Amino acid sequence: MARSSLPMMGCLLLCLWVAAAEAELMKYKDPTQPFNARVKDLMGRMTLEEKIGQMVQIERKVASADVMSKYFMDKLTWAGSVLSSGGSVPAPKASAETWVNMVNDFQKGSLSTRLGIPMIYGIDAVHGHNNAYGATICPQNVRLRVTRQVDVSWIKNFPIAIFIPKRVISPYGFLY
Repeated sequence: MARSSLPMMGCLLLCLWVAAAEAELMKYKDPTQPFNARVKDLMGRMTLEEKIGQMVQIERKVASADVMSKYFMDKLTWAGSVLSSGGSVPAPKASAETWVNMVNDFQKGSLSTRLGIPMIYGIDAVHGHNNAYGATICPQNVRLRVTRQVDVSWIKNFPIAIFIPKRVISPYGFLY
């Protein structure tokens, strides 16, 4: 009985040691680590191509999970973010669910890469998310002023009207 538990204990200790070494190796993924330590660890792991690629943004029309994973790994190109510019939609009259599925697909591709760095998704939504079917569209400032409305206090609601549909579609991103 004691003979069979000795190899088992050795195996357990080896597994614990490997897990501890892996945790030490991946400081940038550990949210309990100080921010600067995580950044230093990640920057030390990234190649020059990966660092440059994090500053590249591609248009949604050329993005896919395949592009986000294969091209990242092959280092043929690299993209840290994807943008839906004006009129760039996954399908005509696309529902919020269609948008969410598309963005999640891109994100899965990004997370499957060597370092698992998530991509950032950008949406051109300064005046409302006009790419999302049925979302609120807000007039440009110059058009608001030519209405000659004296009381424009209702404009304060614009950020909320723009942000909510955008946040539903892409929780990973930013407004452009």
